[in-house]
Amino acid sequence: MRMTVRLDLPREAGSVPAVRRLLRSTLAVLHVDRQSGDDLELAITEACANVVHHASGTESFEVLLEVAEDHCAIDVRDEGAGFDPTAVGTPEAGSERGRGLFLIKALAENVRMHSAPRRGSLIHFEKSFA
Repeated sequence: MRMTVRLDLPREAGSVPAVRRLLRSTLAVLHVDRQSGDDLELAITEACANVVHHASGTESFEVLLEVAEDHCAIDVRDEGAGFDPTAVGTPEAGSERGRGLFLIKALAENVRMHSAPRRGSLIHFEKSFA
């Protein structure tokens, strides 16, 4: 079985838990192990929260979920101001901010970030299941 869901969401805080709940439900239907599900929920939460907090210049964003029994791929895309993916590093010790992309890289596989000034950003990540 394979499920694909494309969401166009308003760039507002309420969109983040909605996406997380949809992902959780989809993973449950496919009986994905809890640890992988928890990792993906945290990664998608961070990706969507980054859009809500940082993607100035756009009112909406898109999430694409492709989930199968053994694999999940997620794209989070916006048409905001963009960011410099090469500037993403390790967060400062004790800092409460700047951990989102670092966490996504730690929890997921095949993480790719593309961004261009005034043209938006794409964060893609995947997870294989046991």
